[in-house]
Amino acid sequence: MNLSLPSRYEDLDDAYRGRLVPDKALLDIVSSAEKSMKISGGIRFLPIYGESGSGKTSAAREIGTHLPDIKTFLLNRKEIESNESLIERINEERKRNDGKVLVAVIDQYEENVSERERIPTQFVEYLSHLDRGGLRKQPIIFLWLTTSREFQTLLAEATSRNKRILLRKDFSITGPTKQVWPQIIEETFSFHNSEKSLADYEIIDTDINEIAIDNDTIGSTIEGIGVKLGEFLESTQNLSDYQVILMWPVADGLRNQRVMQFAKSREGYRLNWDSFYNELNQEDKLQLPLRELNRARLYFDMRIIPVRAADLHRLCLKLDEKNVKLAKTYLGRFAKTHFYHVVSGSWDGYDYNPVRERESKRSEEAKDWYSTVTTNPTQLGKRISKILNETGLNSTYEKTLTSPYSSVRADVFVQTENEQKNKIIIELKAFSSENTMPSTIKEQIKITLKRHAQFAGLLPRQ
Repeated sequence: MNLSLPSRYEDLDDAYRGRLVPDKALLDIVSSAEKSMKISGGIRFLPIYGESGSGKTSAAREIGTHLPDIKTFLLNRKEIESNESLIERINEERKRNDGKVLVAVIDQYEENVSERERIPTQFVEYLSHLDRGGLRKQPIIFLWLTTSREFQTLLAEATSRNKRILLRKDFSITGPTKQVWPQIIEETFSFHNSEKSLADYEIIDTDINEIAIDNDTIGSTIEGIGVKLGEFLESTQNLSDYQVILMWPVADGLRNQRVMQFAKSREGYRLNWDSFYNELNQEDKLQLPLRELNRARLYFDMRIIPVRAADLHRLCLKLDEKNVKLAKTYLGRFAKTHFYHVVSGSWDGYDYNPVRERESKRSEEAKDWYSTVTTNPTQLGKRISKILNETGLNSTYEKTLTSPYSSVRADVFVQTENEQKNKIIIELKAFSSENTMPSTIKEQIKITLKRHAQFAGLLPRQ
């Protein structure tokens, strides 16, 4: 398990930028100005106030995504300070975007220069000059983003000689409401980090909400999450040499899909925390020790793997016979299953193909057989241990494991030569097809997480 910091966590604000739907009031102002300017031309100016991290830049730069006749671009320092450079840039954008209304964005420029009081007067007066001169027929909107109310006032007052260009003097952006921050942050993080979730780095919804309480903007909340990512890095390096796998036999495609919805199959069937969390009811979310359960998931690199009954059937007949002979053909078929690839440590070299359940005589016979063995999981676990032994793994069954904190019993225990995870605890979930429901799967995951959180000392025994 690689728990190094995600490649772009320090740039999470950049990730957020460009994913946020623009402020509706800003869209309305720009859209209204666009319609009038297409008729009369000329320049418009809008100073925008917002606290750092409120989403000003995101909202401004994404306007063109929602208004197709708009083209936004960011002005650099030279283009703000030099009239010639500004005209040159406008002409370039005009050639590239013929027929579109241009929106030029100045992003908190005043914070990086001295004599900030002179800037608005000089720049806005020049805009007024352009509005009456060479650009009077060219529709262009200038948005100046600032974190200072005082500076916003200076920008608005600088239009005193040409009030026509000022769209609003006191417009502000507050960003999305706190209720949607967790969703925005989680989706953005996942998008920029190969679909990994923040929960994979021990940060769950509860953490995001707690960080948000002490912050006024989504940007500062993101910064707080970045700090928390760093805090957890060192603590997650001490990884257990145990791995926990929930093995769930399934007799048909429907049950296979129900189990798979709780797993990231392409990642070796790692337990999908988001799917598990979304299945919890509100009482569970409030009462369960979710941080500790999530840490147990990461600590033991927990997996949940469906195994087709058809891959077990012929190997698991006559469960009460000790010296039953297992056919090499069926053993070879079992050694090609996803479950075996994960347990044997050969998953990384496996060319992934999704499991597809096909209707066949073999699957129907296996389905009938499986309905007769779910009442005898101990014998089934014993046989699975024998199968693993005969396919080259060192396996025992019903093994009790003890730690300084508690003990657990592995239905099947495998000792491997893997460098990190060389002790594999397999919990056999031999539930009937009728009882393989999302609610059942969720409950079994919850039980397993709690049991092993206690085993690792993450939770006290009750």
